[in-house]
Amino acid sequence: MKVSGFTIIRNGVKFDYPFIESIRSVLPLCDEMIVAVGNSEDDTLEMVRSINSPKIRIIQTVWDDNLRKGGHVLAVETDKAKAAISEDTDWCIYIQADEVLNEQNYPAILESMKKNLDNKRVDGLLFDHLNFYGSYDFIADSRKWQYKQIRVIRNNPQIASFRDAISFMKNGKRLRVKKINAAVYHYGWVRHPRFMQEKMETFNKMWHDDEWMAENFKKVDEFDYSGIDSLSHFTGTHPEVMKGRIAKMNWAFSFDPTKGINLSPRLRFLNWLEKKYGIEIGKFKTYRIVK
Repeated sequence: MKVSGFTIIRNGVKFDYPFIESIRSVLPLCDEMIVAVGNSEDDTLEMVRSINSPKIRIIQTVWDDNLRKGGHVLAVETDKAKAAISEDTDWCIYIQADEVLNEQNYPAILESMKKNLDNKRVDGLLFDHLNFYGSYDFIADSRKWQYKQIRVIRNNPQIASFRDAISFMKNGKRLRVKKINAAVYHYGWVRHPRFMQEKMETFNKMWHDDEWMAENFKKVDEFDYSGIDSLSHFTGTHPEVMKGRIAKMNWAFSFDPTKGINLSPRLRFLNWLEKKYGIEIGKFKTYRIVK
């Protein structure tokens, strides 16, 4: 069984992405790791090279900054990375630059890939998705966040990145996946408020034109984390590769999980259904779980 990892990154240093931790967290599971480094204004390329792993293969890309609708440029870049994967690869592990795998989940991931290797009905593996917010102590838990994500796919050219690289589709259809006992730790909403604000401005430009930005994006020095609707305390253990970054956290964040901000009675009920029984009403999914 051959396994390849793939990811994309641009301006990872500038926006304080944990991209080095992200890459390192996948390397133990891979025979090769494709890192598509976009044209950056910082030392992102040098940082990736500094990992100095024989498994890593860097491809340098140029992002089309004119693609400013729906974050489509992220899917384009993700497909570039996927296309560079060796043809004899069986499984592909996709990781975003603000996502990290926990070493405690390695056995479950490897076991699932081996177990389903010859089961061609299975297109991919579905992970729990933990969305940390504001600090490393809280997880966003309202229904607007995705609780599950496909992060392992079969090496099939018919499988392509979907929308803003949030997931994958196969010839425009949902993937058949196995739900596994493993999680992806998403730290995209955990960074100093100044870096977060800069990231939000840049990312909004991938979705909207200049007119929308002028009318809707508020120019401030720091991101306001207080607008979140619902959080819960994280009681687990962070990946080992994140320990150093967590120890250097240099901003304050607090939240009272007993208060649900801006949650209507309807949303409270739908949240309860999802958490209690796993019933997700009205959510679009790119996958179908198979037994």
